[in-house]
Order: sequence, then structure tokens, then C-alpha cells
Amino acid sequence: MKRLFKFLLLIILYSSTYSQPKSLTILHTNDMHAAFIPHEAFWVRDSVKPLVGGFIELSATVDSIKNVKNVLLLDAGDVMTGNPITEYKYKGAYGGALFEMMNMIGYDAWCPGNHDFDISQDNFVKLTKVAKFPTISANLVNKKNKRHLNNKDYVIIERAGIKIGIIGIISQQLYSLVNQNNLKGIKVLSPLETLQNIINKIDDKTDLIIALTHQGFVEDSILATNITGLDIIIGSHSHTRIRNPKLINGVIVAQAGSDCENLGELYIEVENDKVINFNGKLIQLWHRPDRKVKNIKLAKFVDSIKRVVDKDYNKVIAELETDWKRENGESNIGNFITDAQRIAVHADVAFMNNHGIRKDLSRGPVTRMDLFNVLPFRNVLTTFQLTGKQIKSIVEYIISTKSPVQTSGIKCQYKKQGERIEFIKFEIQGKPLDEEKSYICTVNDYMLGEAKRYLGIEIPVANYLNMTLYEEVEKYLKKVKKVNSQKENRLEEVF
Repeated sequence: MKRLFKFLLLIILYSSTYSQPKSLTILHTNDMHAAFIPHEAFWVRDSVKPLVGGFIELSATVDSIKNVKNVLLLDAGDVMTGNPITEYKYKGAYGGALFEMMNMIGYDAWCPGNHDFDISQDNFVKLTKVAKFPTISANLVNKKNKRHLNNKDYVIIERAGIKIGIIGIISQQLYSLVNQNNLKGIKVLSPLETLQNIINKIDDKTDLIIALTHQGFVEDSILATNITGLDIIIGSHSHTRIRNPKLINGVIVAQAGSDCENLGELYIEVENDKVINFNGKLIQLWHRPDRKVKNIKLAKFVDSIKRVVDKDYNKVIAELETDWKRENGESNIGNFITDAQRIAVHADVAFMNNHGIRKDLSRGPVTRMDLFNVLPFRNVLTTFQLTGKQIKSIVEYIISTKSPVQTSGIKCQYKKQGERIEFIKFEIQGKPLDEEKSYICTVNDYMLGEAKRYLGIEIPVANYLNMTLYEEVEKYLKKVKKVNSQKENRLEEVF
């Protein structure tokens, strides 16, 4: 009997010292950009393109995996901006319906992205209150280094017998990505230092530590290279489609593209505070209308919101007599947009970043939704003053670097002599440039934050206006009605 007791005791001691592997499947999304309904798979070459994405397909896929596996569901930010649903209030928050849908899908946690601040800081807080899952962003604090946006620095969730520490990190470049009026009182701490401090704090309390980041794949790779004690990075911001998770300095790095087109699936086995095995993939969320919908509550809610959006945004506002085509240099669509913003604020000169123009349009009727697909970002207009000499230096920068910028109000001809640019003619509003004169200029708030990159100069003082670029271009389209915008050689090289 004593021998049997000793034998059983040894088994108990052995099993407590060497625990059996525990398995978990981490499902993850990022940069969904309000894509709650399916959209065309633009990369498919067929004339009739299949539909992909949407929250109903996402929910069905998540549920099918939950039926057979232990699941943790995470989102890495930029839920907002990309569909007019973000222009409608739900439970007091613009875009709040998106987070109600995420509640219904069953998210466990999220880390905010820069676009989640596009409307206002106050609206962001309201979004976090709609969400029934925690908002995690450790390096997002106020001037006193306190978290005041209803965000936590980390959470510990137990799932499948595994204690999981989840730490949120947002890009330190936030101030160059968001209207600064929306970030008053906010400070962004060092991602590496913040993350390492929390890992050191919670390592003994957890079996697994995940960094849920919104900063981009390159930054995630640098973070992984310089961190200790971290197991997994679920990333975002760069819209990187990592088909098979990367292993960088022992850290598993995953990301699922954008626009709710994929669901990331990462299977792991954990033993003795370590990931001993993993594999992952991206699941393409092809829309299947014949799929039996189990989440009836979600389906009804999605349909009700879609009907409201369709009613408002399927209205025709103008007609294009020529195709609107984006180009690396000057484009007819860019000319119309920059003219609209210049006229709206009574400026002398307007600049627009090419990458803010997101879609071409074919000739024919233009609906509000068509325009929203062209200008999906909630950019507000800004004004500031520059001298003629400064504007001349900007044009020189655009020409020499081929900066992807559209212009309005400027007409010039130039010759290139090696690296030197010689202006033959330079007019603003049809009058010769006066280098000493002060001119009113306008750009959108995003481009203002990135002025050094796009224009070659910093803009120290600017006025943020209560006018969005989308609204002003919509007004201009309604006024013109029949649009025949053309390329005009606004910055013309002569030989």
C-alpha cells in the first residue's frame, strides 16, 4: 500500500512539473476599414468579379472554427473609415454599429488604429463604450502618462487552460497620421520600452504573451528583433497579407491583409510557458450567398444598416462625360478634386496627395457611394499661408522627386538643366508668381501631417476647418452636374 501511495505521489509530482501541451487557435483581423458588407474582389481578372468579405461571412467562418477548436478572437485596429456606415450614429457613436456587430461576432479584445480617431477623440471613447470587449493600447496615454481613453495597457485572459497576456501597442507616428485636433492631450510612448516593461511585469502571471499592434510589418519586425519574453505579434497598419506567420527572433508575427477579405488563423501549442509548435494561414472570406446563416441576429442587423446606407448613398449627384483616371503625375480626377477644395476655402493654391484618391470612375452617372469609394477617408480641409518663394520651392520638389501630388491654382512651364530646374513661366491664378507675396494654400489634414514627405517643407501653423474633403467635392459635383475634367499640363516640362 505504501509503495502504491509513493508511486501515485511521484506521478502527481511529475505531472505538475511537466505539464501537457495545451492548444489554442488565435483568429485575427486587422484594418477592416468598415467593410461590413461584401465587395468585389478587384484582383480577380474575370469580367464578373466574385464578392469577398463582410461581417456575415466573417462570423460564419469564426463560428465554424469555434465549433471544433479553442479560439481567441482579436482585432488589431482601423475598424473605422472606408464605408459610410461610419457617418451614422449608433448608441451615440459614429460608426458604433460596427462595434455592435463585433460584439455579436464574439471578439475578445482589440487594439485601436490611427483611423479609429478620424472623427474625434470623444467619438473614439464612445466607440470603446459600445464595444463589450476590452480596448488595449499600452503606449497611448495623456500628458500625465495615465490612460484616459477607456483603454487598458494589457489584459490577461484564460482560454483552454492557458493564461494569455495581451498588450496593445499603437504606432508612434500617430501624430503624422491623424488630424492633430483629434489628439489633443494624447501622448504616444515608445512601443519597445512600453512593451518590455509590461512583459517583465506579467511574465510570471502568464503562459503566453501576445502583442496586439497597430504600427506595420517593418516596425513589428524591428520590435521582435529587440524584445525579450514575447511570444506572438498580431499586427496591422501596413495591410500585409502574411500567408504563413513569420518567425523573427523567436517571435511569431502574423497579419491578415485588410478590408475583411481574410481571417487569420494561428494554431499554437503551449507547454511550460513556451510555444512549442505553431502553424497558421489566411482564410479567404469569399461571399457565399447560399451559405446557411446561423447568426440571425447579426444578419438582420447588418441588413438593416445596409438599407439605410444604400438609401442615402445610391443617389446620383452628377454625370461624368469622361472617365476619371488616376495617374502617377497629373490626372483629370486629381484636377477636379484639387479645384473643388481650392474653391471651397477660397484659396489661391491647393495640393492633394495621389494616394488619397482611392478609385477610378467610368463615365456615366456618379452616386454618393461612387464618390465615397474615391474619397473614403474623413479628411478635413486646412488652410495656411505661404510665400510665392515657398510655393516655388514646393513645385521644384514635386518635379525633382516626382512626389505624388496634384495641384490647383498653379500653371507653370519649366526646363530641366541636369539637376537644376529653370522656370520659363510660373503663374498663380493666372497672374505671374510674386515670390514676396503671401498666398492662401489648402491641403487635407493627413497631407498636412505628411507635408515634409509630399511637399518638401513643414507647415508650422495651419487652420483646421469644419469641412471634409468628401463634402466639398460632393458640393462641387452637384454644382457642375456634367463633368468633363481634363489634364491641363499644370506643371509642364518644355524642351
